[in-house]
Amino acid sequence: MAKKLYVGNISHSLDNNSLRELFEAHGTVVSAQVIIDRESGRSKGFGFVEMNTDEEAQAAIEALNGTESGGRTLTVNEARPRVDRGNRGGGFGGGRRRY
Repeated sequence: MAKKLYVGNISHSLDNNSLRELFEAHGTVVSAQVIIDRESGRSKGFGFVEMNTDEEAQAAIEALNGTESGGRTLTVNEARPRVDRGNRGGGFGGGRRRY
């Protein structure tokens, strides 16, 4: 089963392909995505990589966590499940208040 990894403190010049290439040395990469800010169109400085197996994911964590890429020290660990932080869209879509 594929394992998703969080990759933090990545260079703003790193794109999806570069991120994929960084991890391919440690196993089969199912997907690699740098998270982009909607407003600026720039990288938010983190991304996610999905490795084919738990063993490959662990090898990538051990090999890349704390190493330097693009002048920055990478943080690589197992991604945590996404947490629903409620409605952050300016009040749209919520229930109506009754008086």
